[in-house]
Amino acid sequence: MTNRIVLIGAGSAQFGLGTIGDICKSDVLKGSTIVLHDINAQALARVENAGRQYIEEHDLPFTLCATTSRQEALEGARFCISSIEVGDRFKLWEQDWHVPLQHGIRQVYGENGGPGGLFHSLRIIPPILAICEDVSRICPDAHVFNFSNPMSRICTTVHRKYPDLKFTGLCHEIGSLPHHLPRILDTPFENLSVTAGGLNHFSILLEVSYKGTGKDAYPDVRAKGPAYFESLPDHYRPQEPSDAESQRTWLERGLFREILERFGYLPITTDSHFGEYVPWAYEVVDHRGILDFYSWYKRYCAEKQAVISDGPDMIERVIPIIEAIVSDAHMPEMAVNVPNMGLIDCLPDWIVVEAPAVIDANGVHGVQLENYPKGVGGLLQNQVAIHDLTAEAVLTGSKEIVLQALLVDPIVWSVRAAEQTLDVILDLQKEYLGYIK
Repeated sequence: MTNRIVLIGAGSAQFGLGTIGDICKSDVLKGSTIVLHDINAQALARVENAGRQYIEEHDLPFTLCATTSRQEALEGARFCISSIEVGDRFKLWEQDWHVPLQHGIRQVYGENGGPGGLFHSLRIIPPILAICEDVSRICPDAHVFNFSNPMSRICTTVHRKYPDLKFTGLCHEIGSLPHHLPRILDTPFENLSVTAGGLNHFSILLEVSYKGTGKDAYPDVRAKGPAYFESLPDHYRPQEPSDAESQRTWLERGLFREILERFGYLPITTDSHFGEYVPWAYEVVDHRGILDFYSWYKRYCAEKQAVISDGPDMIERVIPIIEAIVSDAHMPEMAVNVPNMGLIDCLPDWIVVEAPAVIDANGVHGVQLENYPKGVGGLLQNQVAIHDLTAEAVLTGSKEIVLQALLVDPIVWSVRAAEQTLDVILDLQKEYLGYIK
């Protein structure tokens, strides 16, 4: 059976070329057809030409084609990988971040949680729903993997609108653990067994043990973690992308210290992400580290020249997951974003959570996380109404519901600030939010 793998948003060279490279490293997927789709014809042509040249030069057994027609791209698709944004990403992101601050709402970062995460969701979810509408009509049995943020709000809304769609969110954030746990515990990551879960960008390390002995390693994490944090520099100005990628996760550590000390568990992401959901985070996060990283990341995205890597390692986990579906591998996966359905007992079934999974021929199956810590569970529960109202606001286009989503958010302290912030954002972003009435 020939696998047709559709990359939606492939005009982004980093996503398009990176994913082509990952597919081309796969023995399981040999003979597959890779379909590139984007609404930007020029960007799409650049990625297509580079991908076609790579496949021809290396005499690889893959077929590559490209189209600006989503209908054409999705015909016969077995797998769809979507990574899209709308508009000028950083301009809009900075509005999401700074407009609430100007009205006195002390939010951190403004990408996935808090008011900024809501505005980001209102922009990006409608075009993702349009993609899902086409998938449900053209290739309803296809597996769809989403890379876009805000991950949990996107996936929750998609599953509410299209409950039968095989839609999974994937995020690389858990990849911080293989870098930092060995340094804290002075042992190779291969010697550790880990379990993590929560909400995307709001997830914790639940269990860690030494494989050789089965001994619980969390007492060592709690004992050695603070000293590890203290050993890191106060800020960084990396010269190379790899420098930042190897260090950035834990230079923002002010909130980490508080969560580890007060709740006894280690976040798996950064202050900038975890802090978006915690009302008192603004007081303790490493603001300088967050600003340093944002400045670097903005420059990195502007300057990085994407290429197809000849290295043996895959960039993202999506291709191994697709391989496991094709080969019925029953493969464990550290983190996926799927409807809760009892995976975390303190959260409702409909909300999308981040949890481990097993992958087989039938798709992605979340693994239950028993005895979720009550304190951290309480922080997660603060997001339930926000996710619920975000989905309703997108599906109804109701400004009243959008305001309610702001007012149930623990980050928001003032009804007047919420109203004024919303009015400014709706005006600044009317090109994308005109459906909100």
